[in-house]
Amino acid sequence: MNNQQTSFQNILDSLLDGKKEFPRRYLNDFSDIGTLELQTLQEAWPRVGLSRKVSLLEQLESLADEDTLVSFDDFARPLLRDPDAAVRVHALRLLGETDDVKLIPPLLGLLKNDPDVQVRAEAAATLGFFVALGELEEIPSEAYGQVQAGLLESARGEDETRVRRHALEALGFSSDQEVVKLIESALRRPDPEWQLSALIAMGRSADERWEEEVLRALTDEDNDIRAAAVQAAGNLGLKSARTVLLRLLDGDDDDDVTSAAIWSLSQIGGEDVRTYLENLLDQTEDDEQAEFLAEALDNLAFTEDLDRFELMAFNPDELDEFEDDDDEEDGESEDDEEK
Repeated sequence: MNNQQTSFQNILDSLLDGKKEFPRRYLNDFSDIGTLELQTLQEAWPRVGLSRKVSLLEQLESLADEDTLVSFDDFARPLLRDPDAAVRVHALRLLGETDDVKLIPPLLGLLKNDPDVQVRAEAAATLGFFVALGELEEIPSEAYGQVQAGLLESARGEDETRVRRHALEALGFSSDQEVVKLIESALRRPDPEWQLSALIAMGRSADERWEEEVLRALTDEDNDIRAAAVQAAGNLGLKSARTVLLRLLDGDDDDDVTSAAIWSLSQIGGEDVRTYLENLLDQTEDDEQAEFLAEALDNLAFTEDLDRFELMAFNPDELDEFEDDDDEEDGESEDDEEK
């Protein structure tokens, strides 16, 4: 047995030892896992306790959020067939940003047929990334059509509310007019959970048709709806929301709302935003809040650079039209002089 196999055996031994906490230093070994190691892990996996499996998967999710260079796709794919629903849910979350179109059929299968409602809902959420890729034409149109058809069927169907809502949220990335109708229908429902999903879908749409609805929801009494509206305003870059968002920083009692307002303001930018965020950073004594504000200021710098670039950009066709207009004016001037 070579050193690599010996090392991975140590990882398996630690995973099977439920009496001790699994060492965090081993987490990176599950990223881009080798074929032999994966096979060995799959053979040992049934002997791992469920709580141990879930704990490991949660740690991997956390690592994936912190480090964009790790990929647990190869490890997570086989877990979509795991007998435990909790494992399937976490496997789906680990696959939340994969662009492998080969995963589309099994994901649609889970959405339609899995016996667990949370798995079906998570499958819908995972398919949302493929909707975004489809809109950017980064996956084949046929594959995108399958994803959109499956999600539309789910959103319109008779499944549990949670599944249908997640399907609607996933479809938010789509430019299909049927999705617009679904969002409008969800917004009219008296159930605040449906209104929440409608706002999430709006924020993903890159469509400013929703400006009035989002602005109205910024002052909703429901904290969750208000937070979703704040996020939607930032994702849509609604400059008309800036004043309300700045007001929320001073007066809103819900931490989720104020955190969302900070990030949305960093996405929108504009007058006074940098001053507000810098003042908040100077005043905070909480390390996590200070780190979050620093990240928001970095994002604001990116937004400001983007705004400057857009101001500097010009359309060559417009320049040609401008030059043509000048030529016409010069010609008219010469005619006037001859007269």
